[in-house]
Amino acid sequence: MSNDASLAVSSHAHTVSDYLDCLQVVMVNTTLPANIGSAARAMHTMGLSRLTVVDPKLPIDETSVSHAAGGNDLLSSASITPTLEAAISDCQLVFAASSRSRHLPRPVVTPTQAAKIMFDFIDAQTALSTGDGNVDSSSAVTSSKPNIAILFGREDRGLTNEELAYADYHIQIDANPAYPVLNVASAVQVIASFIFAYVQTHTQTVDSLDSDTSTDAQSTINVNLRQQWDEPAINQQQLQQLTQRTTDLMVQRGLANSEHLKSLPSRLSRLGSRLQLDQKEYQLLSALIAKLSKD
Repeated sequence: MSNDASLAVSSHAHTVSDYLDCLQVVMVNTTLPANIGSAARAMHTMGLSRLTVVDPKLPIDETSVSHAAGGNDLLSSASITPTLEAAISDCQLVFAASSRSRHLPRPVVTPTQAAKIMFDFIDAQTALSTGDGNVDSSSAVTSSKPNIAILFGREDRGLTNEELAYADYHIQIDANPAYPVLNVASAVQVIASFIFAYVQTHTQTVDSLDSDTSTDAQSTINVNLRQQWDEPAINQQQLQQLTQRTTDLMVQRGLANSEHLKSLPSRLSRLGSRLQLDQKEYQLLSALIAKLSKD
């Protein structure tokens, strides 16, 4: 069976909820508890169930509950973390909602393109962990379920450049160019609706899936994603560790000034995202950096 065929079989083995369970919405430094509730309602409407709130200015309260409607269970099970790094440390793929391009931009995709990348990634990673990818069982993924995060920023100013740098892709919603900024809960609703619509198609026949991918023809960037991995993908924590080790090595070797790093860490992180490193590649680079640091 060809790689494409094996992935097609893998995708048919999943239900809509199987795919959606791999996704978590991450809200960063929210101001109003009501917006957390509204986002929970939007998620519940579109089948998403995993919510993480990073360092909220005010805790989840009765106004959150009153705005959540049927999404109250999401509030009770929501994870609260002090830092964005902690929230996404075990994620293999990270998206960020952004209304405009920022310093050192990452690849920009539409919600539909983002959904396709997400579910192709889930298919490939699941095939690997279940043995469909013909990978040695000794390198099996620790968790059989891929973990993908979608970041949403503050009500008044969105995500900072530093926070956006954690994302592999930025999602932009088509909107009025004179004012393309959505309320955070509205942004969650719009992106979640595109994801839900896409996953329904994705779990149907290969023919219907192929017909829907024609909507990606207007892509503003060539997005390369491995359709079949021979090793598990690294997670966000490993990418940041590799970025830090490389930065430290460059400082040690006189290739960078520790007091004037400027954009070096962000550029290295973006390079890592673009390379889509796997676990073996991570180990090779880590060993190389360790050797060079000692010599």
